[in-house]
Amino acid sequence: MKKLKIIMLAGVAGALMATAANASSDSMMKMRGMDGQLNIIYWQAASILNPYLSGGTKDTHAASMILEPLAKYDENGAMVASLAAEIPTIENGGVSSDLTSITWKLKKGVVWSDGSPFTAADVVFSGEYCMDPTGGCNSLANFNDVKSIEAVDDLTVKITFKVAKPFPYGPFVGATVPIIQREQFKDCMGAKAPTCTAQNFGPIGTGPFVVTEFKSNDVVVYAANDKYREEGKPAFATAIIKGGGEAAAAARSVLETGEFDYAWNLQVEPEILAQMAAAGKGTIVTSFGTSVERLMVQSTNVDPALGDKRGTVEGGPHPFLTDPAVREALSFAIDRQILVDAGYGKAGQVTCNVLPAPAIYASTANDSCKKQDVARANKVLDDAGWVRGSDGIRAKDGVRLSILYQTSTNGVRQGTQALSKHMWKAIGVETELRNISASVFFGGDQSSPDTFQKFFADIEMYTNNFDGTDPERYMGSWACNEIPKPSNQWIGNNMPRYCNAEYDALVAEMGKTASLEKRAALAMKMNDMLMQARVMIPLIHRGDVSAHANTLKGVRMNSWDSQLWNVADWTRAK
Repeated sequence: MKKLKIIMLAGVAGALMATAANASSDSMMKMRGMDGQLNIIYWQAASILNPYLSGGTKDTHAASMILEPLAKYDENGAMVASLAAEIPTIENGGVSSDLTSITWKLKKGVVWSDGSPFTAADVVFSGEYCMDPTGGCNSLANFNDVKSIEAVDDLTVKITFKVAKPFPYGPFVGATVPIIQREQFKDCMGAKAPTCTAQNFGPIGTGPFVVTEFKSNDVVVYAANDKYREEGKPAFATAIIKGGGEAAAAARSVLETGEFDYAWNLQVEPEILAQMAAAGKGTIVTSFGTSVERLMVQSTNVDPALGDKRGTVEGGPHPFLTDPAVREALSFAIDRQILVDAGYGKAGQVTCNVLPAPAIYASTANDSCKKQDVARANKVLDDAGWVRGSDGIRAKDGVRLSILYQTSTNGVRQGTQALSKHMWKAIGVETELRNISASVFFGGDQSSPDTFQKFFADIEMYTNNFDGTDPERYMGSWACNEIPKPSNQWIGNNMPRYCNAEYDALVAEMGKTASLEKRAALAMKMNDMLMQARVMIPLIHRGDVSAHANTLKGVRMNSWDSQLWNVADWTRAK
């Protein structure tokens, strides 16, 4: 009798536990959307929601709320599984011992926001989409040396490389290389990719949100994805990313007025930010990654008379920026510390490298640029035959040193432009300043002449970085095949149009080098080659600065991936 009673009690307890579990599950499901609306402001408005067709960070971040990769980088630069069940390694059998393949196991039960199953076929398609040579994929460097991508079964994908890949995590790791739905994009391959407006503006995803409205260069409106695999997430029923305006107004909308919950990329004078933060409504968050504010130096002719050849290698060399003396003088005329003090404060550091971090990759071979040397700059130009005219501007063989210097519209950047113009005047260089709306400058509009990839100017300034902590793909950005041009829809990362067989050989060598020490040496060698040729002129190693409302919880500031990488975990304090 006692035994029966115990069994009965156990059965009742089990039933109660099951009821409680169901109630808990129901409660968790009810938590989805319980925190109302999330208001985000990116003063650089999103232009497209397909990161494969844009080099703009603001586009990648906006898309990351919808589209997901197999794995992400967390705030410490470590890989964490997203659509994958785990991170493949040699130890768990996911990476072959000869480093020529990586096999990803996908999470079970994941569905797209339209309810259809997410499978390995979508992963294979995403790779084929980006690797199509006529598609102009901005993330093509992530697929360097990929021989094949195959679906072993519905939940297993094998990527095989042409050579041993010590770092096989280029494809599908980070916000720039997400998985897109095969069914939605199957008719958008190659040259058709930019024409698929409906798909590029409203991708179906597996992430925590779905797009309900998108106005290019203005606003993205989202709703919680009711098919999202994590119960109770996201906590917000709706979200918006409002674009446009300028960085100071974005900061004010979080720190002073409380109108928005999160503001990105607060490139605002440090004393102004401190005054805003004193209102007590928000918190400034900063992290250092690999972001470098740099001057890109045009090597091709941008004369409008060249028509379709303008800004291309076929259009011929730049009339004066191909002279090493001019590029050297421009660099040494700049007082970088003044630029840091005026525009960045503690969120900036002087740098002479395009690859300033992690520390193992940071070169010291170019540190002479840290000290302004106007006398050296003038002597270099004198020795090269650039002679001052009656107006103080130098010329040679009828060519004047007159620069069109463009960047995005932003108070700090316009301040940097003005200071640089003044510094260059001291060495006999005339400078015309131009600023372009960030939404356009970093946008993906193939018809616009004002994008940073078309680069129809002599000098342009912006910041760039890379996902994760391994620089292989980033340093590959200046390979010959990364030059933007009409035939690849003006997509690519090699804005200076630099092409050097020796550099390309180093890119290829790093792709098959396993030793961390040797990889670091190769990365530094590539950095030094670029810096000493002054293909670009680095100015400031920037910390990423954003702000969030004090009521917004769960933000984990991330310089290695999308800042919205864990938006599914964000909640509103009650």
